[in-house]
Amino acid sequence: MRILIAEDERELNELITQRLIKEHYSVDACYDGEEALDYLRMADYDVLILDIMMPKIDGLTVLKQLRDANDPIAVLLLTAKDSIDDRVKGLDAGADDYLIKPFAFEELLARLRVLLRTPQQKQNILRISDLQVFLDTHQVMRGGKDIPLSSKEYTLLCYMMRNAGHVLTRERLEQHVWNYDFTGASNVIDVYIRHLRKKIDDGFDQKLIHTIRGHGYVLKENT
Repeated sequence: MRILIAEDERELNELITQRLIKEHYSVDACYDGEEALDYLRMADYDVLILDIMMPKIDGLTVLKQLRDANDPIAVLLLTAKDSIDDRVKGLDAGADDYLIKPFAFEELLARLRVLLRTPQQKQNILRISDLQVFLDTHQVMRGGKDIPLSSKEYTLLCYMMRNAGHVLTRERLEQHVWNYDFTGASNVIDVYIRHLRKKIDDGFDQKLIHTIRGHGYVLKENT
């Protein structure tokens, strides 16, 4: 899943970025509200981690512009401990959650997992047929068997499972799995889909990853 971090404290920004990358998220980072809006115009993100006190354009103004434009992106505000008024204004303006600085990184991860849950998802588990992904431990299992995945394979699988039943174009998959600086080969999605198929589908009668010629890929059970 792709996350944008808008935080002007460079040390904190870089720390969050590196920790999230280790957790298999695709991450872009910026340091002021004007830059954040530029990133949001150029790419689709699943979550925006947004500091309230930022130069050029503050976080609440960024949030207001997003909601005025009917942008549904999930927004997690970062606020100072004593900024109760800002927290209230942020929630009223359309923020989905907030986190008080300083915070434990494990709490940030937990809040992100909640923001990324589908309406049908009650636990930190993605499931289709006998395939399961445990989001808190990153364990992947099919038919009771552990399936080791690389970081990008895991991220790609999670995105496809969150959108199970929907045909996903190569462009959409690439945009949500790789960050803005990615300059890989044009067939990178096909390569990773091929890797996933070997690990997820080989040896099973029920194939879950399907090619829709001329459109892209879909993860679903055969009917």
